[in-house]
Amino acid sequence: MDARARIRVLLPGLAFGGGLLARARDSEVVRALDPIRTRHRVPALGAALVTGRGVITQGVVGVRKAGTNVPATIADKGHLGSNTKAMTAVLLARLIERGKLDWETTLEKIFPDLAPAFPQDFRNITVTHLLSHRAGLPGTPDWTDYEEVIRTFQSLPRQRLELMKKTAARGVGSPPGERYQYSSAGYMIAGAVAERLTGRAWEDLLRDMVFKPLGMNGCGFGGTGTLGKIDQPWPHTVSGEATPTNGPAVDNPRILAPAGSVHCSLGDWAKFIADALRGEPALLKRDSYRRLHLSQGDDCALGWFVVSGEAWADGIALQHYGTNRKNFALVRMAPRRGFAVLAVTNRGGDEAKSALDDASAALVQLYDSRR
Repeated sequence: MDARARIRVLLPGLAFGGGLLARARDSEVVRALDPIRTRHRVPALGAALVTGRGVITQGVVGVRKAGTNVPATIADKGHLGSNTKAMTAVLLARLIERGKLDWETTLEKIFPDLAPAFPQDFRNITVTHLLSHRAGLPGTPDWTDYEEVIRTFQSLPRQRLELMKKTAARGVGSPPGERYQYSSAGYMIAGAVAERLTGRAWEDLLRDMVFKPLGMNGCGFGGTGTLGKIDQPWPHTVSGEATPTNGPAVDNPRILAPAGSVHCSLGDWAKFIADALRGEPALLKRDSYRRLHLSQGDDCALGWFVVSGEAWADGIALQHYGTNRKNFALVRMAPRRGFAVLAVTNRGGDEAKSALDDASAALVQLYDSRR
């Protein structure tokens, strides 16, 4: 049996919620989160502590939609926003391990039929440049390009390919590798890279190469819930008001999915984070995870940010925020100490971000109190 296929056999605690281990102290998490949710006026707030074994404790407080009494549950799906980027990076790493490309493969080599029309700097962009926000690309592609491409093509892979071509035509802001510029456009192109190499949509690849091997069976893409029903957390604006509607379409354009569209429960997200903490057997080889977590400059790794001088993490922490301005999510990981904190809420804006910061700090304190 392949080592990656053995992950769930060897580590049964990675089943949803982490089994009895995860439920043992949920009440402590609830007590910690409740005043934070009230103070920051977020509808729902969930958080989890994770190790390489999976969730060790988790909890959720609040309601799915402000103004209702429909309670949020631990099985509810949170929108991860740009935390999706770490998943796209893992997907590319899996393709690298399979010999489809390497970290320094350029767009010129991946798209030889298109490269003659690319500016030279664009041709020289590598996979590492894309994943470390050092490709010289804008934050997002031009909105007029979005609209034209989405209107003209139905296939998501074709949309991403055409948007990449339009982005290339506009040129890069700086030579690849020269400076950091956070770029969702770069991750959209990373998704197009995976699609070109495999002939399959990024969404299908992520399901088959990341979600399924890790048992992340409840993950999806876009906004959460059934249109008009309060069957999942309802999105809320930066001012805390419920959006007029909900559902998969209440999100950024689907063309940008590789940069930030995944939604899943805390339990499913924890399986992805646990895999990065565990070592081997894991979805990736140990050296691949080391490469993903290594700063490429400006404290930016591949799908992660590196934060130094963090006492709670024994010096080095990896973290990422994610928001579509209607939801917010945060992961903070302490590789040297072997644990991570996840936090999600169904509101956008600064109050939501502060709630996640406070929730993560509270769970770190809880983790330390049990040692």
